[in-house]
Formats: sequence, C-alpha cells, structure tokens
Amino acid sequence: MKKHFLPLLLIACCTWLVQTSYAQQTEVKFPPLDVSPMDMIYYPPNYPSAKLSGQAGELIMRVIYSRPQKKGRTIFGGLEPFGKVDRLGANEADELDVFSPVSIGGKTLQPGRYTFYAIFNPDHWTFIVNAETDTWGAFGYDPKKDIVRIDVPVQQVSQPIEALSMVFQKTSKGADLVIGWDTTLVRVPFEF
Repeated sequence: MKKHFLPLLLIACCTWLVQTSYAQQTEVKFPPLDVSPMDMIYYPPNYPSAKLSGQAGELIMRVIYSRPQKKGRTIFGGLEPFGKVDRLGANEADELDVFSPVSIGGKTLQPGRYTFYAIFNPDHWTFIVNAETDTWGAFGYDPKKDIVRIDVPVQQVSQPIEALSMVFQKTSKGADLVIGWDTTLVRVPFEF
C-alpha cells in the first residue's frame, strides 16, 4: 500500500501545481465598465448589419465616440465651458473615419482617420476636423493640424438628452452628423 501511496501523492501534487499555474496564467483581469462607454455610428446607418444581409451599399464614414451622461449636471456653460476647444464626449477625442471623399465647410476630406473637436458657444458650435489622431481629450489639440472649421447653429430641445448621442441623418446633399446632449442639438453637414 505504501508503495502506491507515494506515487499517487506525487501525481496529485504535480497535477495541482500544473492546474494552479495554468489558472494563474489564464486569469485575466478586465477593467470595469467605463462610465462613458464607447459607441460607433455609421453612414449609411446600420452598415454592419446591412453588409451581412448583402444590402449595405458603399460605406461613407463612421464616428467612434464616448457617451458621458448628464447626471443632473449643467453641460454646456458648465461641465463644457463656452469658448474653449474641447472633445465631444469623454475619454479619447472622437474619431471620424472617412471611407469615401466627403466635403464639410467647402473642404474635401479624403479617405482616412481624423479627430474632431468643438468650441461650444450658447448660439453656435465651431466644429473642428483635425489631422491628429489617437489623442486623449483635447490635451494634445494642435490648431496647426486643423483641416477645417465650420460654425453650426445650436438648436434647443424640450426634453433633455441624458447621454451624449450622435446619429447620421440623410439629407439631399449627403448627411448631417446630428449631435445631441442635455437640451442642445447641432447638425454638422457633410456632402458627398
């Protein structure tokens, strides 16, 4: 009996060590859900699902952005001060990916990746398309890399929008990037 016990104990110990080592190597600590989760919009809308069904058409552009919440705060003129360049949203600066040439403010954007910022004012926003990418907030903003600036009027909405929201809306000349948060809504026109 003693002859068999020692080899079994040795096998059990080795098995435990291997399993423990494997568990430690495969254990992954994921970060918690961000309070301002990232989202993505496409033009044409719902492009990925339309692509799967074979009815997508040509992908023109998409926006990747984070969606902070109002949480009872004053957004424009409060959290987002007037007259200062800032990102839209939270975390990384918003990314505009262009897949087919589009025009904004009389300037043509060729296919590529861009960052956009805004200067918030009570009656209008200055929407900025910038060549610098992969930046956090507006801390790395360089006005020398601006490609285009366009002023868009502010509209007020009666029901506050809790989370920063964006959607592309088709127009006769292309599409508007519609941005809404709190009681503010703006439309940034793209032509294609």
